[in-house]
Amino acid sequence: MIVPSPVKGWIHVKHRTAVIAAVAAGVLALETGQASALPSGSAFTAGSAFTAGSAFTTGSALSGASAPARSSGPAAQWAPGVVGTDVSNWTGDVDWVAAAGNGAAFAFVHASEGVDYVSPRFTAQYGGAAEAGLLRGAYHFAQPHESGGAEQADFFVKNGGRWTPDGRTLPGVLDLEDNPYGKKNGLDTCYGLTPEQAVTWVGDFTRRYRRRTGKDAIIYTTTSWWRTCTGDSLAFGRNPLWLARWGGEPGELPAGWKRHAFWQSADKSDSLPGGQNSFNGTPSQLRALTRAPSKIRLTGAARGNAYTVTVTNTGAAPVRALTLAGRTFGGQKIVKAGKGCRFSGTAVRCTITGLAPRARVRLTVTVAPAEPGGPKRGLKIAAGPVALTLAAAR
Repeated sequence: MIVPSPVKGWIHVKHRTAVIAAVAAGVLALETGQASALPSGSAFTAGSAFTAGSAFTTGSALSGASAPARSSGPAAQWAPGVVGTDVSNWTGDVDWVAAAGNGAAFAFVHASEGVDYVSPRFTAQYGGAAEAGLLRGAYHFAQPHESGGAEQADFFVKNGGRWTPDGRTLPGVLDLEDNPYGKKNGLDTCYGLTPEQAVTWVGDFTRRYRRRTGKDAIIYTTTSWWRTCTGDSLAFGRNPLWLARWGGEPGELPAGWKRHAFWQSADKSDSLPGGQNSFNGTPSQLRALTRAPSKIRLTGAARGNAYTVTVTNTGAAPVRALTLAGRTFGGQKIVKAGKGCRFSGTAVRCTITGLAPRARVRLTVTVAPAEPGGPKRGLKIAAGPVALTLAAAR
């Protein structure tokens, strides 16, 4: 919902918290609402690297809902998973110690909107959540018609959205939802953007945010908004999804995601200061989002009947349980593979249990001898989105 504002004419009552405003001789109660990075494809190259980010991968789903479905049961009915909340300026002062005592493990705090609004309570809310032991993240309410995506990403980073590897800061959130200022700006629910323009705008924002912070922004949206305004784009599955759907279950997801990372299941809670949210994983998986991304590089060489692959952790954080999957081409059959590897025919799969920062592991895959000439032969192997192709001499 929205209320009059001396700044923009209207203020979006964001993030699921009751706002009580005295109006003349009565009292008006307003409830909040709110409602979202780049293609992850990677070409096979002779030496490539990737930043290990979210474990939430691509998929697709459809939904006919036009807005988050309001829960028909009590607002305090907890969703499964790790519990959290979200707050904004309209939440007012927050007792974060009480929130932590009531089970909150994380909080998202409204930081900015468009290119001209910063929440006056952001600093107190954001700092208070951390002092009470909660993991916290900031969110930016997108106004795609006001400026380009990259410009709004810069504004967000400058005004609270900067990510720091302190073990308690979650990646920033891009909040994409129905245009709440339609009566004022005359634009539709998609801010006047075509699906192609919306996809470009989101891509510009998320690219810039990743370049500025090293992290993939979390996208907050509804399935309905995503379908209507991006054409159900598949391009953003690398970014964790924070799904807004008020009810007893998350329902179908927007295209591009097989699972959600966060779920907002109600706009307010009886025991927490703002919206009712949950993380779709374990506490340790949630905390992993606060850590610096691991960076993996693959290099290698083909000599005789053997392919050597070197895996290097170029980042500042250790890598655990890294899986590499590969396959030879040109009819070569694998006859031997290194420690931690299994093979069958032309396929090989290797697991590295741990790799410290700046450490490297060398793997060797041996194939049966081949006759001179014949088709092109080699090995393609990948670790997540990073891939390596090694060509054998003919």
